[in-house]
Amino acid sequence: MFLANFLQWLHDTQFSITMRESLYAEPIVETLHVLTLTLFLGFAVLLDLRLLGVVMRRRRMSEVLRQLNPWLIAGFVVMIVTGVLLFSGDPISFYSTAFFKVKMIMLVLAGVNVLIFNSTIGRRTAEWDLDANTPRAAKIAGIVSMVLWVAIVAAGRAIAYALPPP
Repeated sequence: MFLANFLQWLHDTQFSITMRESLYAEPIVETLHVLTLTLFLGFAVLLDLRLLGVVMRRRRMSEVLRQLNPWLIAGFVVMIVTGVLLFSGDPISFYSTAFFKVKMIMLVLAGVNVLIFNSTIGRRTAEWDLDANTPRAAKIAGIVSMVLWVAIVAAGRAIAYALPPP
């Protein structure tokens, strides 16, 4: 009941109405969301491929993390903010789709994957920093990350087809 009331309240806010009715608001926010997703995914795949030992094998893993993490964090933050803005435009319709729920579950799992990596094998990067053959746990984290992000993108794309026409 609380969730339904919250979604209705959000739907009825002036911001939500503006997102739905403005000629420019939704397309601009969606464009920023997709461009940021592209930026984020490019760096995430690069990092995952390094974890798999496929690319940048001669580069220290700590250096790769140091260089990519600011871009990953910034891209993720902008992606989440623009995603929340898009959701706020029609929260009832978005929440009613199975694809939205799948996407949210996959986002949580992707976050859990990062937390597990950072609290386990990621803490011991110095031990395998220059090893082109990364530890099995790092490879698993990279594979899980890529699978989850493919699922997140697919679910996000499917949301648009599951929504009722405007």
